[in-house]
Amino acid sequence: MNYTLLGAVLAYEVIVIVGLGLWLQRRRDATAKDEFALARRSLSMPVVAVTLALTVLGGPHILGVFEMAWILGAAAVWFSLAHVILLVVVCLGTGVWLRRIGVATVPQLLQMSYGIETRLLVSCVMAGVLFGILTVEAQGIGIIFASLTDWDIPTGAVVGGVLGILYVILAGINEIGVVNLVNAVVMYVGLILAVIVVALNLPGRNFDSVEQFYLSADQAHMLSIFGNAEIMMTFVLGTLVAVIFSQGINQMLLQPAMAAKDDKTIMRALWIAAPVNGLFGVFAVVLGLTAKSIPEFQALGQKVAATSMLVAYLPNWLAAILLAAFLAAILSTFAMISLAIATIFSHDIYRNLYRPDADERQMTLVMRIVIVLVAGTATGVASFLPPILAAMNWLFAWLVPVFWVLVFGLFWRCNQRVAITTLLASWIANSVWSFSDLPAWLGMAGTPNAFVTVFVAIGILVAGNLVRPGQPGFLNRSAAG
Repeated sequence: MNYTLLGAVLAYEVIVIVGLGLWLQRRRDATAKDEFALARRSLSMPVVAVTLALTVLGGPHILGVFEMAWILGAAAVWFSLAHVILLVVVCLGTGVWLRRIGVATVPQLLQMSYGIETRLLVSCVMAGVLFGILTVEAQGIGIIFASLTDWDIPTGAVVGGVLGILYVILAGINEIGVVNLVNAVVMYVGLILAVIVVALNLPGRNFDSVEQFYLSADQAHMLSIFGNAEIMMTFVLGTLVAVIFSQGINQMLLQPAMAAKDDKTIMRALWIAAPVNGLFGVFAVVLGLTAKSIPEFQALGQKVAATSMLVAYLPNWLAAILLAAFLAAILSTFAMISLAIATIFSHDIYRNLYRPDADERQMTLVMRIVIVLVAGTATGVASFLPPILAAMNWLFAWLVPVFWVLVFGLFWRCNQRVAITTLLASWIANSVWSFSDLPAWLGMAGTPNAFVTVFVAIGILVAGNLVRPGQPGFLNRSAAG
């Protein structure tokens, strides 16, 4: 075990997370409305931009892309490119809409459009999906620690889970945002230096040997971001649909937008958030392909090969910086998801159904309890998961119909029966597609789940609203009023 490296990584995380968290906690107004969950809707553009970027720059972007580069090659970068398009949708679309309307959760806006039944239904399912993503992030944390130590993944997930709770529990979204600013700078400095050092350790002191490895194995498609026709039609298109139409309406990504100072802050944040998020995938693919081309790391398997290569090739100080930054990026997502689940529960369930008179102190206490419970539970199941991106794309498919229900309800028509029918039918289709032989029977094995849910959702919404038209869309009603 490399105790020096482990100690340096843990020291960095504790100093930055706990130090900034305690400083921000002393400055916060514990009685101000939405202080913990939304920072009184006062986040500045740099904080919003980096938090948006790092919220979706977690385990799937880092370790998931490392894994998928083994299977798909350079085409794995489309997972990152899909998130760039997603950030455009959020910063110019859904994030702006929710900030202007002034809601605290996505389900709250669905209640305004459709009714309380739709709000509660989506609240429960969205919290479940977020918990699933949280377990994937916990797996990523465990993998980072497994690379640093002789611990197994579950043990690493537990240690990381404690750090993830500290990332948010002291000062809420303000803590996440400020810590993210520090970590984003450290991450990119470390990542650029790491890629250079890895290249210098390869034969010829460049990446030519990596290219030759795949060419000699008759796997030239592994070096192209377009892969082959099958990869483009399944992974690439499936990822684009799943990421854009699920994360574009996901509480964990929209909460920083709802906490922004104003809608112009969100629009300007795009120019920082998109490159910070998107460029990372390029570096991750390069490192993943390189690790597979080196026999000693290839033998370790796709989950830990790339991180083990970094530990072996980089000087201790640079390995500590880079792995601490990787861990911080995953912890940021872990913390933001925990806060999003807690916000949904406190606003959509606790205050909405049981304590409408709950003050800010009570709401903060409830959110802190939920954060500890969901984060602790997620670390317990982190080791029983499939490859990271496979799990994420299945989870994303659950939120695709929510995106279209919201869009139709804002801009066209609102009919609660049609909305609920759409959601239930889409979710049933997603489950059937995953756990039955129907795809093979139809000759469509390999078709991404997101394709199924988007077609079912749009089909039912269009037909249902034509047959049973309800009220005009929420924005149309607001304009008329």
